[in-house]
Amino acid sequence: MQVDQVSNLKVLDVLVQSYFEGNMFNNKIWTGTVEGLPVYFIEPQHPAMFFSRAQYYGEHDDFKRFAYFSRAALELLYQSGKKVDIIHCHDWQTAFVAPLYWDVYANLGFNSARICFTCHNFEYQGTAPARDLAWCGLDVEHLDRPDRMRDNSHGRINAVKGAIVYSNIVTTVSPTYALEVRSEGGRGLQDTLKVHSRKFLGILNGIDTDTWNPSTDRYLKVQYNAKDLQGKAANKAALREQLNLASAYPSQPLVGCITRLVAQKGVHLIRHAIYKTAELGGQFVLLGSSPVPEIQREFEGIADHFQNNNNIRLILKYDDALSHCIYAASDMFIVPSIFEPCGLTQMIAMRYGSVPIVRKTGGLNDSVFDFDDETIPMEVRNGFTFVKADEQGLSSAMERAFNCYTRKPEVWKQLVQKDMTIDFSWDTSASQYEDIYQKAVARARAVA
Repeated sequence: MQVDQVSNLKVLDVLVQSYFEGNMFNNKIWTGTVEGLPVYFIEPQHPAMFFSRAQYYGEHDDFKRFAYFSRAALELLYQSGKKVDIIHCHDWQTAFVAPLYWDVYANLGFNSARICFTCHNFEYQGTAPARDLAWCGLDVEHLDRPDRMRDNSHGRINAVKGAIVYSNIVTTVSPTYALEVRSEGGRGLQDTLKVHSRKFLGILNGIDTDTWNPSTDRYLKVQYNAKDLQGKAANKAALREQLNLASAYPSQPLVGCITRLVAQKGVHLIRHAIYKTAELGGQFVLLGSSPVPEIQREFEGIADHFQNNNNIRLILKYDDALSHCIYAASDMFIVPSIFEPCGLTQMIAMRYGSVPIVRKTGGLNDSVFDFDDETIPMEVRNGFTFVKADEQGLSSAMERAFNCYTRKPEVWKQLVQKDMTIDFSWDTSASQYEDIYQKAVARARAVA
């Protein structure tokens, strides 16, 4: 979160002490307001400077850093004296909260809350030697068991497994991904999820419809909406000029792709989409980079190959302002992920009138429905999909999309307008979370 998004930011005149590695450490507490809601920030006064680092993740001591944060966050709640209904934790970095709450703080009388844990991607589980649990005051012998926190595949402990076992509610970020992780997609936790299936469900994420709004977007050359698509054409022309793309044929289809270039995102299919777009006579703009040197070099080579082609542009970095312009300018948007827990780019693309071409996996399967699938009501169909993670499937979907765009312009226009009016806000997701919160609280009060 950017500091400028927090209003009235100030340090509280109180120090919260929390336990770690046999000692008590002070934590400076900051408070402020975000969109009308009070927020609190913890600044550890620990000699290891856990969160005064150059990056949020990827440090050598991540397990220790986030175990500290989880204990400090619970200590802040405990010392505040607040009667809490729900504590909602996200990913392995706060997974320690669930066992800490029930094994440590509930015994101190802090037991009014119910724990909700959301895992956004089961590829990241937070494993470490069992002895490391003792850092934050957890009982290693008590938790290093197959039915608690011991990893299902090796002799380490697994933070996400602990959260699944100890939380009252467990969610992930789409209904389809919730099904996938009960099999191989669970990355070793599928059996644990099956055991706890009654409290596990998938709720599709939403997008920030204020940030992603073509009618108010300050980054765009021309703002527009579903009723007036001339602005979209103007943004397409502006992006072509900015990136020195050919502009002789205004109706030439422009394909966008904004992604991290990692294996999960289907890099071999992104590569194929670039060449396939050139073959079909379209234009392609890729925005993204890779933390994997080999993949970054590969796409630098592709960029060099197309450097004199004024229909292909690869921008191998992330640029927030440019991302808005690509969503607005593109006619189609490629998301060929190998797996995708939720995916937000396909939702943003549709909001900007860029028709998605996606692989049917995870949240992509819950948000994009094939335009040519006659088993689906026409009013629901909003993009083009393929099943197998191979070049043949992607080629077929792209060919169908290009055919509709070039041969049925009025049908395409109606598809674009329909996509722009789909509600991908957080409203639906929020109401689902409110429902499961209320049920959990009601159950807690019934047994109190």
